[in-house]
Amino acid sequence: MKVSIITSCFNREATIAQAIESVLAQDYPDIEYIVVDGASKDNSLKVINGYKDRIAKIISEPDHGMYEGINKGIRVATGDIVGLLHSDDFLFSTDIISKIVERFKQTNADFVYGDGLFVDFNNTEKVVRNWIGGSYSKWKVRNGWLPLHPTCYIKRAAIEIYGLYDESYKIAADSDFLFRYLYEADLKVEYLKEYIVRMRMGGLSTDSKRRKQMWDEDIRMYRSHGLNPTLTKLEKMAWKIPQFIHL
Repeated sequence: MKVSIITSCFNREATIAQAIESVLAQDYPDIEYIVVDGASKDNSLKVINGYKDRIAKIISEPDHGMYEGINKGIRVATGDIVGLLHSDDFLFSTDIISKIVERFKQTNADFVYGDGLFVDFNNTEKVVRNWIGGSYSKWKVRNGWLPLHPTCYIKRAAIEIYGLYDESYKIAADSDFLFRYLYEADLKVEYLKEYIVRMRMGGLSTDSKRRKQMWDEDIRMYRSHGLNPTLTKLEKMAWKIPQFIHL
């Protein structure tokens, strides 16, 4: 099974190399790596091009945000399975893609997700949030639960049926995407009890304007799916409390 991994990047010269190297270090032999740069104004593209002989596709052109970049990557992907790795993040171990593929093969899943660690931006050994995916059920999704987006790997055949990211959202497109796939679609979904990714915590999530936008987009997204938006948003927040309890 071929795995397409997509990284969307904009002005991430400080972190993009670690993301790329974590993919190139994988022991799984059949990975198609696609990097979509939104015409970065720093040295990101120079860093990316340093690995161009080992990256399947590099796209660099202006876009309107991360989700447009991700959609561009999905459209050119040819793998059986599609996953994302953000430019600030890196894969947890060199064998994690092998474990994900094995899970797909064992279970004939359409969608596999796992666990992830949010880490300090500068000290990536310092865990800030421990995101344990836990078991899947549509009831949990209906009541605000979603897996960590960059731990989700999906059959490309399912994406061709259920569609891409809604670019009208700047923050909540991943939640909308996951809700469609995990609640409205009827897919075989499997949990892999393994850490898949380390994600750097940045300053944007604590910015009050961005938090307001996040709230507003989540409310719009839940309302669009016929849910009680405020209640579901509060339930979503409650699911996150255990993430801050870690060793």
